[in-house]
Amino acid sequence: MVTVKCYPEAGKVLRIERLNKSYGQRLVLRDLNLTIAAGQIYGLLGPNGAGKTTTINILCHLLRADSGLIRINHSAVSEQTKRLIGVAPQETLLYRYLTCEENLRFFASLYGFRGAAQTQRVQACLAAVGLSDRASSIAETLSGGMQRRLSMAIALVHQPKLLILDEPTTGLDLEARFEMWQLIRQLQREGITILLTTHLLDEAERLCDRIGILKDGHILAEGSLADLRQHIPAQEVLVIQTTQEEKAIARAQELQFPHRRYGSDLAFWLPQPMELQEIITLFDGIPLDSISRQPVRLEHIYLEIMRTMFNS
Repeated sequence: MVTVKCYPEAGKVLRIERLNKSYGQRLVLRDLNLTIAAGQIYGLLGPNGAGKTTTINILCHLLRADSGLIRINHSAVSEQTKRLIGVAPQETLLYRYLTCEENLRFFASLYGFRGAAQTQRVQACLAAVGLSDRASSIAETLSGGMQRRLSMAIALVHQPKLLILDEPTTGLDLEARFEMWQLIRQLQREGITILLTTHLLDEAERLCDRIGILKDGHILAEGSLADLRQHIPAQEVLVIQTTQEEKAIARAQELQFPHRRYGSDLAFWLPQPMELQEIITLFDGIPLDSISRQPVRLEHIYLEIMRTMFNS
């Protein structure tokens, strides 16, 4: 596992140690370790069935772990720690025929907000997600992006220490996705600590301070993007199209450029960025139909970690 920075205990909002959970004979979480410092955005990545939802349900005290330690803001997870967590689920759970304000007032009342305190909190949450001008709009008339923002406002209404965003931009169009990213960054600037699950690697790459890659209930690797880049000894990824792939691979092996397949793409890892003419010269005699130079991205790192750990 990649070594990551250590944060002082006082700054930890979430600490999970050696968490285990089984359903019958099926082990879903195995010795899961995870720490989130105050003010961080932590991205939890992994394929379906990796254990992300089970982890969230245990944090929310909806499931009981078989063993392990969980502390949220220094308190062991319990019925009482539910107030420390706000969850914006992938499926928006709104009262469709209530207005934005009415939705928020209902949830605020569940947490004991009354009178002027409730009004102040509702207005603050609407402002935080950019929906002040839609306070009187019926929830079902909102766009998908606005419904997600209202769901996030509901998750924030009781001022939680940890905000969990489960696939916050799934199904949104590009413009709504960018707006959601901007909102998440703004919430972080306001000091909110966020646990984000996503299948969109560019989303994690743009937003997250630290990333954990989860498979079969265990963190394979975690750290900042810079930490995780240590899994790929390359400065650039070269993707080519050629009718003579075997010859191109043989040439790359001579040059000590590792090769990988990303779907149908043939790619080589370059030890340093190279100019186009230099690449053409190195592959002289091999017809190159197209050349694409790419930075090492999270998608390359993710696939390499999955490949390496699976084969180890």
